[in-house]
Amino acid sequence: MRVLVSGSHGLIGSELVVRLRASGHEPVRLVRSGAAGLGEVGWDIGAGRVDPGALEGVAAVVHLAGEGIAAHRWSAGHKRRVLESRVEGTRLLAQAVAAAEPRPSVLVSGSAVGYYGDRGDEELTEESEGGLGFLADVCRDWEAATAPAQDAGVRVVHLRSGIVLSPKGGALAKQLPLFRLGLGGRLGSGRQWMSWISLDDEVGAVLHALGQSGSEGRQVSGAVNATAPAPVTNAELTRTLARVLHRPAVARVPATALAAVMGSEMAREMLLAGQRVTPAKLTATGYGFRHTELEPALRQLLGR
Repeated sequence: MRVLVSGSHGLIGSELVVRLRASGHEPVRLVRSGAAGLGEVGWDIGAGRVDPGALEGVAAVVHLAGEGIAAHRWSAGHKRRVLESRVEGTRLLAQAVAAAEPRPSVLVSGSAVGYYGDRGDEELTEESEGGLGFLADVCRDWEAATAPAQDAGVRVVHLRSGIVLSPKGGALAKQLPLFRLGLGGRLGSGRQWMSWISLDDEVGAVLHALGQSGSEGRQVSGAVNATAPAPVTNAELTRTLARVLHRPAVARVPATALAAVMGSEMAREMLLAGQRVTPAKLTATGYGFRHTELEPALRQLLGR
């Protein structure tokens, strides 16, 4: 199967390309700088252009590209780039999918558990309503931008990812240096829920949504929570990571300190808000998680 992948050089996309090749599929990288090598095609979101022939023979599309949400402090300009990169990029690709002949059978498009906003202890499934805040608004508009593909009869999956755990990048990689020095600690009260997923299972969820891990995966459509079955609070994550590393973690980073460094809105939504999300659709359609509990996952990821 020929699979077009945007965001293919990121943490998730690069691992997905490896897994697709290992399974005998042909991944094609959709790159924003223009096609630079074998197995690459280009696109230009600003110009509204996807290279002619980019979707030729493509059976499935996985869309993971977008401006890094945590790459910069949330200035008005950065927030605009985050929103536009997701909405305009997704709409452009969805339109290209809808116009292709023959069309790909499925579009798996990234989203995030930020869709649900800050929900306290409420247990959230794909049927739960969206929340409030900048991240919730971004996710809502991001998902809506796939409409051209859906209207053309393409099966569309919105992958609402939690915190993807890998020492290669993302939140865990940023935390490890401090925790290894014994300087880790909970954020704010530590009571906020953190819905996590290992990189292995994040990529596994994508393959499942493509229909590559069993026939039931081909029935998946709409919102899909890409999270492990057992979310944890920030305090529990802190204790567990410290225990795995054999380091203390007794400090607490006050919310005021986080706000001073990151800005109040970014600190509140990125670090202090919580979502207690469960992967109802993945479970119901038979996806077999490699990592269901946090401590065993961290021990395997960190070679402990």
